[in-house]
Amino acid sequence: MRTALFLVLLLPVGAAAQEASPYVPLSHWSTPFIEHLIASGRMADPSPLSRPFKVEQVVRALAAVDSTAVTRAEWAVVQQIRSELTRQERGPSSRIDLDAATRASTHARRDPLREAGPGHATYSGSAALTLYFGPAVLVSHPYFDTRLKWDPDYLGKKDRVIGGRAAEAYVSAQWRFGELFFGSVDRNWGPRITDGLLVSPSPYSYDHFDVRIGTDGVYLEGLITQLDDLPDTSGTPNHRYFIAHRFTVHPPGSTTFSLWEGTIVAGPDRQLEPWFANIFTLGILQQYDQGSQANNLLGFDVTTRIQRTQIFGSLLLDDIQVDRSNAGDKEPPSYGFTIGAQGGLARFGWTAFYTQVANLTYRTPNPAEAVMRRGVGLGRNFSGYDQLTLRGSMIAGPGGGVLLEPEVTVLRQSQADFRLPYPTVAQYDSTPTLFAGTVTRTLRLALAGRVARGRWVLSGDGGVHLITNGPEQTRWVGTIALQWRTKKEGRIP
Repeated sequence: MRTALFLVLLLPVGAAAQEASPYVPLSHWSTPFIEHLIASGRMADPSPLSRPFKVEQVVRALAAVDSTAVTRAEWAVVQQIRSELTRQERGPSSRIDLDAATRASTHARRDPLREAGPGHATYSGSAALTLYFGPAVLVSHPYFDTRLKWDPDYLGKKDRVIGGRAAEAYVSAQWRFGELFFGSVDRNWGPRITDGLLVSPSPYSYDHFDVRIGTDGVYLEGLITQLDDLPDTSGTPNHRYFIAHRFTVHPPGSTTFSLWEGTIVAGPDRQLEPWFANIFTLGILQQYDQGSQANNLLGFDVTTRIQRTQIFGSLLLDDIQVDRSNAGDKEPPSYGFTIGAQGGLARFGWTAFYTQVANLTYRTPNPAEAVMRRGVGLGRNFSGYDQLTLRGSMIAGPGGGVLLEPEVTVLRQSQADFRLPYPTVAQYDSTPTLFAGTVTRTLRLALAGRVARGRWVLSGDGGVHLITNGPEQTRWVGTIALQWRTKKEGRIP
């Protein structure tokens, strides 16, 4: 990783001069408003099949919004976000964003559909520092949040009154035909409507090296990180690495597609082999060519617009058996997919999607090769389920800044879990492809809202979960939060 950081700092020196741009965090207050403008067709997607956005991408896309094609409330939000994100200083400069918030919730997990952890009144605060040095940008965003100590998906230090971590901490060097990145930021590959099947923000942000080469129309991307050590079937701890490659094409028009693969490399004394890190080849081919053991996953994402409707889809192939000539090749298939659409109707935006993840997806005979980090999925955090969701969105209010998002979701979750041992060959015939054990059905009826006024953001969501085959028949879930924020920019002498 020292070599990666060295390259990030030095490579752009001889490249074409350009001002680097930081990323807009997925948790930023403006993200839901931006996603509504994209879904309803008011604004072009600055980065199809990839999140987070860069600040300059959002500012440029907002500048292209036609004021006569949006409502007064939407136009007010467009102006507010542009004012928030537009950089005032040029040359070497700094920006600091401060915020403080309080939150009350019935649960601690970030995902309200599968809420978990005890409900609490919590508080948080952060200071995000951004340093601009021409073609390089440095970001450090430490924060504290008492909710973290109750969240089952957060495995950091929890024996203190206040939990804390770095939400983003990275250096990014950018030039005309690429980017070198080292640090941590939440990423999502694929349609942002759901967590990506391979790369998603489920496990909280983690340190990684990311390289991107190409233009906005065609680019190659590679991500590398070291995972936590896990024992194999003998109980021996294994060093583990995650490598992901992606080839994305965005030709003129409204279609974008990506072909990608992920590789989990694990072994007691294993180091990261360079042939897996090569973004110009396939890890699955290198595995066979080099005689190396690894867990490979393949997939693609696609999105296209037909008139005012955006169509999207994703497919993951974890383990599909083609040759079933012997008993060892007859295990159930492992896969995941998402299909959906979104669009605008008058002043409303709408999104509908169906997604399914098989029973054995992300699970392997060698538990050290499971697709997870610290017990949380790198892509989806659950398996053996399907989900159908219909969600609306509308920006209202006399001065804008009020976002409403009603939601109806049907979730069927079985007792499958990619943390469980892989079935033996003798168990293949009795192992189901999708649902394992009891299937719990949840009907979620909910409404989320967000109000942004000046330095204040009031947000919340609430709903009822009608449950079949669960410990309860009805569960009320909800969260409300109030955030204050401010910013300051200045030149660096």
